[in-house]
Amino acid sequence: MSLTKITNIDAVELQEGIRNLSFQEDGDDASDASSSRGQQAISMENEYTQIKPYAGMPKEVLMRFSSKPCYRLPREILFWLIIACTLALIAVTISVVALSPRCMGWWQMSPVYQVYPRSFKDSNSDGVGDLKGIKEKLSHFEYLNIKSVWISPFYKSPMRDFGYDVEDFRQIDPIFGTMEDFEDLLASMHDKGLKMIMDYIPNHTSDKHIWFQLSRNGTEPYKDYYIWVNCTRDKPPNNWVSVFGNSSWEYDEMRQQCYFHQFLKEQPDLNFRNPRVIAEMTDIIQFWLKKGVDGFRMDAVKHMLEATHLRNEPQVDPNQDPSTVDTEFELYHDYTYTQQGLHEILTQWKKEMDTYSRESGRYRFMVIESYDYEEIDKTMRYYGTDYVTESDFPFNFYLLYLPDDLSGNQAKSLVHLWMSKMPKGKWPNWVVGNHDKPRIGSSAGKEYVPVINMMLLTLPGTPTTYYGEEIGMVNVNVSVIQDPFGQNDPSNSRDPQRTPMQWNDQLNAGFSDSKNGTWLDIAPDYSTVNVELQQADPDSTISQYRAISLLRESELSLSRGWFCFVWSDVNVFAYLRELDGLNKAFLVVLNFGKDTTTDLSSVSGLPDTLTVHLSTVPISQKSFPKSGIPTSKGQGLLLEYSTSQRFHPNHESECYVSEKACYLPQLNILYNC
Repeated sequence: MSLTKITNIDAVELQEGIRNLSFQEDGDDASDASSSRGQQAISMENEYTQIKPYAGMPKEVLMRFSSKPCYRLPREILFWLIIACTLALIAVTISVVALSPRCMGWWQMSPVYQVYPRSFKDSNSDGVGDLKGIKEKLSHFEYLNIKSVWISPFYKSPMRDFGYDVEDFRQIDPIFGTMEDFEDLLASMHDKGLKMIMDYIPNHTSDKHIWFQLSRNGTEPYKDYYIWVNCTRDKPPNNWVSVFGNSSWEYDEMRQQCYFHQFLKEQPDLNFRNPRVIAEMTDIIQFWLKKGVDGFRMDAVKHMLEATHLRNEPQVDPNQDPSTVDTEFELYHDYTYTQQGLHEILTQWKKEMDTYSRESGRYRFMVIESYDYEEIDKTMRYYGTDYVTESDFPFNFYLLYLPDDLSGNQAKSLVHLWMSKMPKGKWPNWVVGNHDKPRIGSSAGKEYVPVINMMLLTLPGTPTTYYGEEIGMVNVNVSVIQDPFGQNDPSNSRDPQRTPMQWNDQLNAGFSDSKNGTWLDIAPDYSTVNVELQQADPDSTISQYRAISLLRESELSLSRGWFCFVWSDVNVFAYLRELDGLNKAFLVVLNFGKDTTTDLSSVSGLPDTLTVHLSTVPISQKSFPKSGIPTSKGQGLLLEYSTSQRFHPNHESECYVSEKACYLPQLNILYNC
């Protein structure tokens, strides 16, 4: 007979079997039954004290143990602890969301880089830049830490005004490539995290556009797509003049009427008093948004509407012979610029773009172009109102006037002009060059390009860089004038600032492999001023541009901190950038005059010694006392310092902030304050 060890499980199961009468055989005697009933009378509590909890125990056993205080109390404590932690986590999350400042958009974090496609890169050796050429050079934007690329027009066009006379808004001009080339470029840009901003030209079309051809012969509904008035061949309806000079009316033999054009006669103005025109132009915006473009630069919007009464505009000089008035600056454009109804159209387009912005991570950006000169209040109106956003910002062209009186005082005056007029909480921006204005390297001087780039990248807001400014390209006296504006008046030619990009010192500056030349002359200094050469030099213009662009993105005080004026004189313009809660701050000292030493001892909040973070001119000194900061002609200094004292609370009239936030170092987060 073998002995078998009885385990706790066996004992329990055996006891259960003894209690269950159905397991008894018919032959069991009364004594067995009596014994069974006795076993049933044993207290259940006593039964389960005979064993300890074990894995796989029956439900009944588990429930017995779970009801005991030694097990129930810890379980309840753990339950309520989980509830409390969950509620605390929810509260913290809600607090963080409520206190967190608005995330900055892609159009705020990066400089905007303007590409003039005819001159950026030629991929097929015809001497003209194209879309495939832009794709070949996407790495250039990555090198500069550029995320936003604005490309000037590439629509199908007769090229009377190099793309600003559009024949078909839904086609790519063959000189630039195909729609497939465009889609390939856009996809490649998005793959690299780059955003594409397109030029949109709402004011006018080409006279080759199908709408104009149908309007000329009176075909409905296109008859009133343009502005037609009765006139004679020799007598225009009024004294209105075009931007390019002479009368803005052109007699059409087919229709026997005059049509209105604020630019070339080959660029007839659309009639935005006609709701069908607004609908057509809105459909075009939708067409490109559906393609995936990230934003639009709205061209020449102030020209979109004209007064219907057609009265003569007042002359600037009332004594001038009216027959000699033939330029836009000889009239007050009370009836042709910024007319009532314009802002409603632009607001409607912004709302249309906002519907596409609901796509996660796909904000659609809108910037307005309007040269309003001394009437800056008109420019500010394009920001919108407290209740309605009209655009993300209108372009700020006022720094283009810096070379007119190059000095520290002039720089401060122009910056203050925008910051003081800008509606509270709006986002500033800065432009020092584009395809219509002389390059800053020529208007201010080549030696000032690095310091102007430093200012552009350290001011609050979004900087815009015209292609070539990162290497200091200058205007070129071209051998043959291509620009229609320049053909009317060579002194106003825009060709000099549109010459091909200088990539290296090879054939055609690396822009094109064409053996027959390029559409405009290559700059004679391309062998010494080019991307490839400067990338190899850590002190070059492009290397400095890249370094500041990277710093702007990584330093909170530069990207969204306070901006405060601290000094200006005939030579130097200085300002600081700081963020509440962050001890690191920057002082920017820019020399637009002669060699000088600046004493900032009177500026409270600055430590006695400041560390040199970057200089546009090579220097050996690593720090300067604030009582004596030396700068040479055209030098820019980016000085870093550490302090817990803030400058802006005691200098409210000298300080501005758009995206206000405070830094909490303990948690390394930003919060609303």
